[in-house]
Amino acid sequence: MSGSPKYSSVSVGAVYAQREAAERRRREEERRARERRRAAERVRLAQEAAVRRERARAETERRRAEVARREAELAAERAAEQRLRLTRAQAEQSRADERGLDEVRELIAQAQQSGARADIGSLERQLAHLRERVARGEQLGEAVEELRGRVVSLRTAAAGNRTDDRAAVLAGLERRFSATGPDGAVLDADGHRSCADLLERLRAATGPGLQVRFEALLGTVEHALARHATTVTEAVRAAEQQALAEAERQARAEQERAAAEAAERERAEALEAALAEAAQRLDLVRPAVEGVMDTAAGLGDPGLADEIEGALGAVTEALSARSASDALTAVAGLEGRLPDAEARLDELELAYDRRRDLVEALRDAMTDEGFAFEGGDDEDGSFRLRFLRPTGATYETTVASEADGTPLLVYHVQGEPDVTLRAPQDEPVCDTTEALLERVHEALGDDGFVPGELTWDGKPPGRRAEPLPRETSWRWTKP
Repeated sequence: MSGSPKYSSVSVGAVYAQREAAERRRREEERRARERRRAAERVRLAQEAAVRRERARAETERRRAEVARREAELAAERAAEQRLRLTRAQAEQSRADERGLDEVRELIAQAQQSGARADIGSLERQLAHLRERVARGEQLGEAVEELRGRVVSLRTAAAGNRTDDRAAVLAGLERRFSATGPDGAVLDADGHRSCADLLERLRAATGPGLQVRFEALLGTVEHALARHATTVTEAVRAAEQQALAEAERQARAEQERAAAEAAERERAEALEAALAEAAQRLDLVRPAVEGVMDTAAGLGDPGLADEIEGALGAVTEALSARSASDALTAVAGLEGRLPDAEARLDELELAYDRRRDLVEALRDAMTDEGFAFEGGDDEDGSFRLRFLRPTGATYETTVASEADGTPLLVYHVQGEPDVTLRAPQDEPVCDTTEALLERVHEALGDDGFVPGELTWDGKPPGRRAEPLPRETSWRWTKP
């Protein structure tokens, strides 16, 4: 027998296989029960998440309804204010129209006093018609100024271009100028300055001997005041419309801001709910996941430990990054891997138990053959045992597993006289050592193990030593 390692695959007998099959079924049922419990817990967590989402949705709807209600109230208030401003503007315009019609009536009376008779009836009928329109709440616009121009023209023609009561005329014009109020200088600065200048010039023409100049300026002042009053009125309306448009713009901006805040709150609440669900699902499987990692590494399957550790790391990284979609996807992937990992782990544990039982059986068989057990080590699921014969020969035996989980015995023998480094061609060697190990292997059958042929590099083909008879006694003397 050369000094190379000796190998023997080990199968199990029917009784051991039946016992192992029963254990496998028990573990499978436990796995199914655990998965049913985890599935039920996931359903509970999903229901709780659905309840939280529904509460968040209801709260969001409540907030939206509250915002809509406030917006409706504000819109109603704005509409009421707009109607009030419009009513006030219409009332102010109606009062201005009435004042203008009163002035026109005075001008018609002055025209009658100056001797004008033609068209007085027509002017009075038009004046009455305008008063009816004012009473109905209509806005007269430039109709008053148009009628005023006709009266002024008639009055001037009747007086022969002479106005006797210039002071009264000037006072009436100044009242019209003052009627524009402080808004006149702001809303129509150029027209206000022009009217003020013309009135000042007209005031200067009220002196003796300036009747002709007064009459010449009068029409210009009348038209300037009419144009100024119209400009101010239109500017006031434009300012009101601009203020209303700005109020509406601010209201829309506030509504958009409130909607954006509500949407952001909804997104934040949905994110927190999803992260909480992922974290709870991770907590549910974490003990089992960590158990798989620890046990797989200890049983010699670092690949399984690394796979599960990578899946666990994907979940924790997604949670740290606050990526809800990635966290839910990762935790679902981890949950999906766990049943297969636990099944693989059960097979690893069964294989470990099989090797451990084989170790105990081998130790008993070796000591029954007179070996002294010198101790052993567990190296990632593989067992290394050391035995010593009284002759001083050492047998180091490793109980490992093949790729399919089949137990494998590996012997390293030193100090046996029939063990050589290189066997002569076609010369049987290792008869005694091989026969001894075959007898040990035969004894393993009592514990349910069936070792195969013992082989090594350089073993002659077709050769197998018969185990020594059970009754053979071994007597050794130390060299």
